[in-house]
Amino acid sequence: MASIIIDGYNLIGTAHGDLAKERDELIRALSGYRKTKGHDITVVFDGWKSGGRHEETLTTGGIRVIYSRLGDTADTVVKRTISSDRREWIVVSSDRDIASHAWSAGSVPVPSDLFLRALGRAATEDPGCCDSSGDEDDTSSVGMKGSPRMLSKKERALRRALNRL
Repeated sequence: MASIIIDGYNLIGTAHGDLAKERDELIRALSGYRKTKGHDITVVFDGWKSGGRHEETLTTGGIRVIYSRLGDTADTVVKRTISSDRREWIVVSSDRDIASHAWSAGSVPVPSDLFLRALGRAATEDPGCCDSSGDEDDTSSVGMKGSPRMLSKKERALRRALNRL
């Protein structure tokens, strides 16, 4: 089981007519993913323009949902969470600043597009299937003794995180 924290609007984008609908669809998809995989999932949405005076946290379908307070961004909440709760988080965001902070906090950043692929795979995965990785070719060069093309520590950590997803 992995601990995953997601920058919600970074994952779904903000160019939608109905952001509330998109948020609900994401939470519903993450809830199904959680049931399949058993991961501890937190998703953070910006409230810096229209949020309340206080940060709001609720649980929906087993997913912890955080809305940042007015004046704070989801980035701030994600960074604070991974810094204060010192466990190895899988941090889903394509934001370079968050990725840099995640590495320094001992967590692994996963770009949003790669997480969306894992989410899509899990939705179509046969629950009775024995092989849950589905990406055997992704790890073919990892661990090859004497390979001149050894992956960096960060690349190996990303591959391990993707295999857990």
